[in-house]
Amino acid sequence: MRVISGIARGTKLNSIDSKETRPTLDRVKEALFNIIQSKIEDSVVLDLFAGSGAIGIEFLSRGSKKVYFCEKSHIAAQMIKQNLEKTRLRSKSEILEMDFKKCLSKLSNGSIKFDAIFIDPPYKADIAIEAVKQIVSLGLLEKNGVVIIETDEKERDLKELENLQVEVYDLRKYGRVYLMFLNRKE
Repeated sequence: MRVISGIARGTKLNSIDSKETRPTLDRVKEALFNIIQSKIEDSVVLDLFAGSGAIGIEFLSRGSKKVYFCEKSHIAAQMIKQNLEKTRLRSKSEILEMDFKKCLSKLSNGSIKFDAIFIDPPYKADIAIEAVKQIVSLGLLEKNGVVIIETDEKERDLKELENLQVEVYDLRKYGRVYLMFLNRKE
C-alpha cells in the first residue's frame, strides 16, 4: 500500500494484518480521487473507520488542509500515527481513537464542517447508513460537501439512503466494491 499522488507520492504505508481491516485497492483509490479532485484543495476531511489512514493521508498528500481520522482500534490508531509521521503529514491531522458515534458527536460540538467524509466500515457491519444519518442530523457536512461510502451492499445501502436528506449523485463499481458519492439535499 502506497500514497498514489501529491507531496507524499510513492511513500509506502504500513498496513494492519487483520480480517477486520481491508485496505482500499489502489485502482479504487485512484478512481475515487479522480472523481473528487476539484474538492480536495484546502478541504477539511473526515476519514471515518480510518483503518491504516491511507485514504485520509491521500487527501493530505493531494492538498487537503486538515484530516480527522476516526478509528476505534488502538492498534489501527497507532498505525495511522506511524503513517502520518512517515509521510510528514502529522501536523495537518487529528486522530480520534473512539467509536464513530462518539467521534461524530464530539466533532459536532467543535462546530466543524467537512468538505469530504469518507465512510468505509467493515462491510458486514451495516453501519454506513447509520453514520450518514448522524452526519446529516448533526450538520457536519458543508453545503457543497461530499460523502463517499465504500460498500459491497449497494442495493441495501441505496434503499436505506432513500429516506435521508442526501442524494446519490454518482455510483461506481470496481469488482465487488461500490463507491457511492452523496451530497446534501437542499
